[in-house]
Parts: sequence; C-alpha cells; structure tokens
Amino acid sequence: MIITENITKNFGSFEALKGISFDIKQGEIVGFLGQNGAGKTTLMRILTTYLPPSSGKVLIDGIDISKNSLSVRQKIGYLPETPPLYINMTVLDYLKFAADIKDVNVKRRRFQLQKVLRECQLEEVKNKTISTLSKGYKQRVGIAQAIIHEPKLLILDEPTSGLDPIQNHQVRQLIKNQQDQRTVLLSTHILSEIEQIAHRVLMIKSGRIIVDQPLDSLLKPDNDQSPPLTLEAVFMQHHSLQTSPATPELTAEPTSESTGASHE
Repeated sequence: MIITENITKNFGSFEALKGISFDIKQGEIVGFLGQNGAGKTTLMRILTTYLPPSSGKVLIDGIDISKNSLSVRQKIGYLPETPPLYINMTVLDYLKFAADIKDVNVKRRRFQLQKVLRECQLEEVKNKTISTLSKGYKQRVGIAQAIIHEPKLLILDEPTSGLDPIQNHQVRQLIKNQQDQRTVLLSTHILSEIEQIAHRVLMIKSGRIIVDQPLDSLLKPDNDQSPPLTLEAVFMQHHSLQTSPATPELTAEPTSESTGASHE
C-alpha cells in the first residue's frame, strides 16, 4: 500500500528526513511515533502530497506521488491535528461539501453520506452547526470527511488530542473499525492508544526510522519470566531517557517541529 525508498527532505541546510524507507501493507494499522521535531509531520505531508521530497521515491497503491499526485490524493484520507472544518456549516452540509470536492460519484453520494454519518455516530447531530459541537464530535466530523470518498489509506495526526476519556474511547474505536476497509497510519503522543489500536510501530528520531516492528514483538520481554514491556518504556529506552512508575505518559500537546511552523 505504501512504499517509501530513501526519502530525504531538506529545508535550506537543515535535513529533516534522512533516507526514510519502509513498506506498509493493505489493512495494517501502524502507529507512527517520535518526539516533536523528529520529522513526523514532514513525512506525513510528503505522503499526502502536500510537500515534495528532496529525493527518494514514494508509491501509494502503486502510484508514484511525484508523477500523479491527484490520483494519489483520491486514495488518501487525511485528518491533520486541527480538523479542516467550516464551523458555520451544519455537519450534513459540510459532509456534502466534502463529498463534492472529493469527487464522490453523484449516484453514490447519498449512500456515502449515510454510511459515514452512521460509522462516525453523527446521525443525531447531522443538522447541528459544527461550531456548537463538542471537540469529540468535531474530531468525528473530521474523520468522516477523511473517509467519505472511501480512501484506501487513512492518515491521522493526533486524532484524540484534547478529548475526554469517553470521547477518546469513541474515536479510538472508530479508528480501530477502519482496519477492515483501509490502511491506517496514526501519529499520536498518547502511547497507550497505539498499544490498543496498532499492529505495528514505526518510530522516528532525528529524521531516521529507528524502530519498525510488529507491536507484539516490540513489547515482548527478553526474559519469559518478565512482564510485557509498555510502549512508553520502549520509547524511553530508544531516546535514552530514564523511566519509572512515576514517569508521566507522553500526552503533551505537540508543537511545531524544529524546522518551523512554515514547514512543519
């Protein structure tokens, strides 16, 4: 589904990505982890064709993004950290607008609207103005617009940031339910979410992939007598940080990556 080969990205003299290579198969849910400034947002913007790589090759469903970016965009659903919502529209009108700009077939448009309203549990608020909704509902509207055109790949950047526990659970379950329909690449600072959702973990540090493993393998202890590792402990180990029972989970709001807000 996704093949990246030696992707680099330079911003002036700063090299944000340094030879990134990995493959993601259809139907996988992959957790994408890294500290702020590691290159996560840059890589996601390259995968979604919003940024060109400086060198290297990316194939999405067999299509080279540098040669046919419009075809690639039709195969991708993207939810950035701040959902691209028009808050003065109703949920239904906004999703009709999203279906229109994403070229959903007119004959299937009504079916697709009903489908995403049901999947994202938005039926009871479909006639409400988006500005009046809770953040949890706004996140679900953001996911609905990302999947309304039935993309093969769904890319989510901090989809549960700032949600309360109930909203978090609802959005997490929605993401998990996508695995039968599409590939999911999920970036989040809430490591426990990755443990509950992902099949595999990609970890990036200073522009390089330092971990690419199935989640079960990554959390397996060296000694059979030891309890399973946590993803937080693994993350700390790979970033040379000390962890203890008192160490708080990495749930801080992400900031712009080190290349500056204009690039990240």
